[in-house]
Amino acid sequence: MQLNIKELSNGIRIVHQQVTHTRIVHCGFVLNIGSRDEDKELEGLAHFWEHMAFKGTHKRKTFHIINRLESLGGELNAYTTKEKVCFYASILKEHYDKAAELLFDITFNSTFPTKQIEKERQVILEEMAMYRDSPDDSIQDELDELVFENHALGRNILGTEETVSRFSQQDFFDFISSRLDTSEVVFSVVGNITFEKVLKAIEGPLSQIQAKHTLYVRSGFQDYVPKRKTIARDVTQSLCAIGRPAYSLHDANRFKLYLLNNILGGPTMNSRLNLSLRENHGYVYSIESSYQAFSDTGFFGIFFGTEEKTLKKSLTIVHRELEKLRTKKLGYIQLHMAKEQAIGQMAMAEENYASLMLVYGKSLIDHGKIDPLDLIFERIRTTTAEEIQAIAQEIFNPEQLSYLIYTPN
Repeated sequence: MQLNIKELSNGIRIVHQQVTHTRIVHCGFVLNIGSRDEDKELEGLAHFWEHMAFKGTHKRKTFHIINRLESLGGELNAYTTKEKVCFYASILKEHYDKAAELLFDITFNSTFPTKQIEKERQVILEEMAMYRDSPDDSIQDELDELVFENHALGRNILGTEETVSRFSQQDFFDFISSRLDTSEVVFSVVGNITFEKVLKAIEGPLSQIQAKHTLYVRSGFQDYVPKRKTIARDVTQSLCAIGRPAYSLHDANRFKLYLLNNILGGPTMNSRLNLSLRENHGYVYSIESSYQAFSDTGFFGIFFGTEEKTLKKSLTIVHRELEKLRTKKLGYIQLHMAKEQAIGQMAMAEENYASLMLVYGKSLIDHGKIDPLDLIFERIRTTTAEEIQAIAQEIFNPEQLSYLIYTPN
């Protein structure tokens, strides 16, 4: 299926793919701004902005924003990551123009009403309280803090009670003014609609935005030091998180680590960690490993929960699986099956058009292009057992891993 990409004179890009066998259009803005771009005293502001985008624009109040698409059976949503803020929608194709206009409005015309800031402040504080009551979530964020100590990548996306409690209307305007670069904004569309119709609804409004290029440069992460930390928490089982920095979005090894991570502890039941700890020993209900790439570094982590009495045995098994991948090359059949599994997962993910729309936007920002899926498949298929082992020897080096453990009070 053909991809259409157009760059406007102000640097904003529009990417589109038509899918004719659906009645739905998925569209959204992807902005290269995230929680790592906040000053420390403004921790949590990007996430707060995501909330406030729905609370009023120059021509709409909260109800009108919420009701605009939902009354038509559509969905309007947003999310914040370490490096991105995204506003997106899914709607019947005949209502695409309404979705595009609304997304433009909340992305570029939010007014951040003071009364709504006070209301939403309480909502976010409640969200933070819920997060603290969920140790499975908080341990992942605390591991980030341990691995990326004293760096913005280690901060919680939600912020702190102290910072969230003092945000003002001007903080939002100043943050957006200092961080929003029009060349780092993409409007992405996937669905049953032509490129001409996409442009008819959105090109005019976007073209009226004045080009803006900021001088802001992200602070890179360096000087990683492995750490171990154990915390007594109000939990019924021990929770363990193991992690370290990994490859960036621009590192050629990222596809190899993706494949290796899938073998070790990916989302399938036949991952090595799941077979060893759950199926063979019954020590865990679930265990996973994950790899996330950022613009200048990355993160690899392993997460599981187990009874306190089986924590030591579980860690021994995890270390054993890591050591196997470091010291033993995968056989031909093992590697072939792992490649086919990873490729199959990617192919199925492409069927999720809402996610695909966001992937296109992020890829255009991060790489300036969108690689065909077949090219990514080829990179995976040409990966050798020797390369996988070399990645494992580096990333799974036991001396470079950090550990965070929650134990029952």
